[in-house]
Amino acid sequence: MTGVPASASGGSSGARGATGQAVDGAPEVSDSAAAMEARHPRGGKLAAAAVNQASVWNVANLLTMLRLLLVPGFVALMLADGGYDPAWRSFAWAAFAVAMITDLFDGHLARTYNLVTDFGKIADPIADKAIMGAALICLSSLGDLPWWVTIVILGRELGITLLRFVVIRYGVIPASRGGKLKTLTQGVAVGMYVLALTGWLATLRFWVMAAAVVLTVVTGLDYVRQAMVLRRRGIAERAAALEEREA
Repeated sequence: MTGVPASASGGSSGARGATGQAVDGAPEVSDSAAAMEARHPRGGKLAAAAVNQASVWNVANLLTMLRLLLVPGFVALMLADGGYDPAWRSFAWAAFAVAMITDLFDGHLARTYNLVTDFGKIADPIADKAIMGAALICLSSLGDLPWWVTIVILGRELGITLLRFVVIRYGVIPASRGGKLKTLTQGVAVGMYVLALTGWLATLRFWVMAAAVVLTVVTGLDYVRQAMVLRRRGIAERAAALEEREA
């Protein structure tokens, strides 16, 4: 969710950065494709393109696609029979749980096995926010969760995403431990609200959601602080580099 999965083609070229992409940002070409291009320039380019395109269809990206496909299914299950049938809510919870589990695995697989792709970088955060947003909006529409909770959580997620893009020229804001704990707490809290719980479990889910809201706000403010520090540092470094060139 708040985590940010990435993807890159496999290989171990010495000119690659930590993410597995070439330092200059150009897509990599496998050794076989490079050899083919050397022998047959036109055919080699087609082979290289095929290799790079095929790398998108890896297990990490397939899990991300599955999570995206689960969103409409989850909404249909959540709202089935008026949205209050315990059986349908249980099926909706199962879909939500699968989405949360795939969120844990796709990023881990991409980083561990060097399966990072540009598609994964874009699709993974979209899938995270889509399933969480769908769950929150459904719960608020059914009256199970106050709208202000949904607005706070979704507002924070969208705001931090935009903030990351704004300061990307100065650097990347890394995911913090607090952010990961926030994501986990949100998933547990929303999952408990999806289920038709009663008694002490209904009371427990209230406090879990309260903790999720607090973590959402606190980590959001911390990311804003990090963005401001990153921006000031970037501006200072650019100014120093400009003075050095002019000297």
